[in-house]
Amino acid sequence: MPQAKHARESLVTMTEMVLPNDTNTLNNLMGGRLLHWMDICAAISAQKHSNRIVVTASVDNVSFSEPIKLGHIVTMQAKVTRAFNSSMEVNIEAWAEDIPAGTRVSTNRAFYTFVAVDQNGRPIEVPPVMPETEEEKNLFDSALRRRQLRLVLAGRMKPQDAKELSALFSMS
Repeated sequence: MPQAKHARESLVTMTEMVLPNDTNTLNNLMGGRLLHWMDICAAISAQKHSNRIVVTASVDNVSFSEPIKLGHIVTMQAKVTRAFNSSMEVNIEAWAEDIPAGTRVSTNRAFYTFVAVDQNGRPIEVPPVMPETEEEKNLFDSALRRRQLRLVLAGRMKPQDAKELSALFSMS
C-alpha cells in the first residue's frame, strides 16, 4: 500500500477571469465552463495526491447559488478528502470576485471522484489520506456515506449494503 499523505498536500488553487467567450447571453459565466474549470482543478488535486494519471468517475450535485458575471475572477480550491483503493473524493469550492467593487462570494461547491489509473488505463492503488484539521476530519468521516450514496445511485451497490448510509436513517 502506498504511504499515506496529508490532505493539505493535495491542495490546488486555480484562478480564471470570465471573458466574453465564457459567457451566455446574459453575460454570466456558462455553467459548463465552470464545471470544466472545476474538473481541471479537482483532477490536478487528485494527481498530486496519487502521483498518477486520473480520470473523472463522478461529480456530485453542483448547484449554482450566485451568477458569475463577465469580468469577475473565479477562484477554485480543491483538496482530496479521502481515498478508497483506487478512487479519491475531492472537495472543490469556487468563489467569484469583483475586484473593482471589492466583493467576493462563494458560488459553488461540489465533490468530484477520480480514479487513478496506470499506463494501460487500469485502476491502481492510491495512498490513504491523513486529515489534520477539524474540517478535513469531518469531510474524511462523511466521505464514506457520500461514496455509498454515489454507488447506490449508480446501481453499483444495493441500498441494504450501504451500512454507513443506512445508519443515518435507522430509528434507534
